[in-house]
Amino acid sequence: MVKSNKFAFVSVMFCFFAMGFVDLVGIASNYVKDDLGLNNTIANIMPSLVFFWFLIFSVPTGVLMNKIGRKKTVLLSLVVTVVSLLLPIFTENLAVALIAFSLLGIGNALMQTSLNPLVSSLVRGHLASTLTFGQFIKAIASLMAPYIAMWGATHAIPDLGMGWRVLFPIYMTIGVVASLLLAGTPIDEETHDVETVAERKSVVRDYVDTFRLLGNSYVLLCFFGIMCHVGIDVGTNTTAPKLLQQYARMTLNDAAFATSLYFIFRTIGCLTGSYFLRVFKTRTFFIISVSLMAASMICMMAGAANAGNPATAKMLLYIGIAFVGYGNSNVFSMILSQAMLYMPEKKNAISGLMIMGLFGGTVFPLLMGFASDVIGQVGAVAVMTVGVVYLFTFKNKVRY
Repeated sequence: MVKSNKFAFVSVMFCFFAMGFVDLVGIASNYVKDDLGLNNTIANIMPSLVFFWFLIFSVPTGVLMNKIGRKKTVLLSLVVTVVSLLLPIFTENLAVALIAFSLLGIGNALMQTSLNPLVSSLVRGHLASTLTFGQFIKAIASLMAPYIAMWGATHAIPDLGMGWRVLFPIYMTIGVVASLLLAGTPIDEETHDVETVAERKSVVRDYVDTFRLLGNSYVLLCFFGIMCHVGIDVGTNTTAPKLLQQYARMTLNDAAFATSLYFIFRTIGCLTGSYFLRVFKTRTFFIISVSLMAASMICMMAGAANAGNPATAKMLLYIGIAFVGYGNSNVFSMILSQAMLYMPEKKNAISGLMIMGLFGGTVFPLLMGFASDVIGQVGAVAVMTVGVVYLFTFKNKVRY
């Protein structure tokens, strides 16, 4: 139930849409690679930068929220995001791209850490469901980015000369609108975890207190759960086309549809999940979600085993990609809500720690790359399976 008016809810959902801007780095890095003639190593630095900043800025953002509040922190994240989208409009070179994607990662780290606790100020119940609906709005922005870039690349605007970079002014405009809406929306924040001037401790003590929360076994398990979720998410995006190339003998252009298929089912999962989490217990829906992910790993393994029959391999791999897209779509919201409800008086710090877990998006692809170099892309699936097994064991810890 929304505590404040519907306008406040709409403004926060606009922020979730802006949160999805970070996923443009995938398609943008490919275009930058072609435009500047970069090799794969240099091109892969750009998406890696995004997840690197989650490691650095997530916990400091939790500390910052204690000082200035959640709404102001979200506004700061929107400003950083808008600036990151402004830079590539005027010029295109490697230095600008690296700066822009770094700012995009920093802005997104600020936003993911502060926006989720802000949502808890708007709802009395069904926190997981509301966060999942926000993830659905975010997924729309993620899904749109490749199509906007492709439209710009094939329908060049002579007066602007942007091509695929038309994506940046479009998303920047939406980011400005989101900033204005949130700035003009009064939101009553919970104050029990925001320090008064008299209560403020040193920054070092704030950091120590935040990281000390990882000493709590439940918080630590949630942290690892977030790492596995994001690792599987990024890993699927990276590996899905390669699986189809290696085992279904598809060309890269044809296999690229696998990424769109993943996002389509992830978007559907977020939309339907926002309903199911209202009618099912969180633990029940968590088990259903992870079971689908387990089935997806089996399908991918079976697809690899049927490499001699490309048609069968293609069908099994598509089913596996769809299953993991749907199954993994709500895991983040469920684990994050579990962690915040476990320590409601420490929501800011808990959010910072959980968002730091998004660094799993860097760890898993690295391990998957090593494994695939040794035994093929089935090795990458094996690494993701380890993450699914962990999430399956976590089901017994879901309690709220």
